[in-house]
Amino acid sequence: FVVFDGKMRGLFSFLFGASTLLVIDRATAKGENAAKVHYARMVWLLVFGLLHLWLVWWGDILNNYALMGMLAFLFRNARVKTLLIIGCILLVFQFVVSAFIPFIAAAAQASPEAPGMAEALKGIVTGFGTPDADWIADDVARHRGGWWPLVVASFVEGRWAPLGGVLQYGWETLAYMLFGMAAFRNGMLTGQWERRRYWRWVAIGFAVGIPCYAALAIWMARSDFALVPVTASTMVLTVPIRPLMIMGWASLIVLLLRPGGMLTTRIAAAGRMAFTNYLMTSLICTFIFYGWGLGWYGELSRAEVYLVVLGVWALILLWSKPWLERFAYGPLEWLWRSLSRGRPQTMVGGVLKPQVANVTQ
Repeated sequence: FVVFDGKMRGLFSFLFGASTLLVIDRATAKGENAAKVHYARMVWLLVFGLLHLWLVWWGDILNNYALMGMLAFLFRNARVKTLLIIGCILLVFQFVVSAFIPFIAAAAQASPEAPGMAEALKGIVTGFGTPDADWIADDVARHRGGWWPLVVASFVEGRWAPLGGVLQYGWETLAYMLFGMAAFRNGMLTGQWERRRYWRWVAIGFAVGIPCYAALAIWMARSDFALVPVTASTMVLTVPIRPLMIMGWASLIVLLLRPGGMLTTRIAAAGRMAFTNYLMTSLICTFIFYGWGLGWYGELSRAEVYLVVLGVWALILLWSKPWLERFAYGPLEWLWRSLSRGRPQTMVGGVLKPQVANVTQ
């Protein structure tokens, strides 16, 4: 919660915004219709996201990226200052909207059987705070069961999840995309800043973010993870803090990655195959934990789960580089591009050319 949670999602959104501009710029340079290229990509991304959400894992983020990415296109020609201002306005809006959630959730918890109680509010009550033993037993039994009951439950309970995602955190996602577009335009992500400027953002991001997140973590723990402290901490109070941490992480990554380094080239390859690796991670982890696979859901300790995380990371770093030395795209990148362009794209020939930031001294 203090160091990684939410920050990596925000960083992913940040980079998604930058990559959106990169695709648009390349399409424009080739004389293609940038709007057609972009919206075709977003429509197919939405399809992939919904399939992932309902067939594989309930925590899909792709559908939200697709919907928010459709809006991000409208700001493709905006100046850096404009992108930053609009992003900040979106964060303020997100904060104001989210500020009501803890109070509404508390009211829902006080009278969970009240007539007309929305399923979304019931989900907030059961999804945050400390679950009771019956809820835990039901959750474990469900995930250790077969695949099809999980699919049915995912669709029935999550059919409105894309809309809920837009309302719950979509504006924050769009804000991070706009910040990423600004960072691409002003040279931050391409290594054109001076090193001390990056270090300044690392210092600001972590010096402000870590103490604030730590204070929220202590508050939640001391409340025994009661509903209001958890919803307020995770959905409201982190909104103004998270962007600083994201900027700190982005700056630190640019500083640490050295052109041509062994780890750098492998991370670059993993980034070029982010779509494939994201969905592959879901398939691997659901196989490990769900009943249609090994069924280890609820079996591993926290330390053992971290070992699974490290194993998946290692696999991603090990296989992405050799693949791109032989093929032009990752498997799902190729499928996404082919569907978006309306024709099969060539996979012949490795195109791995790591483009890592060369930070100005």
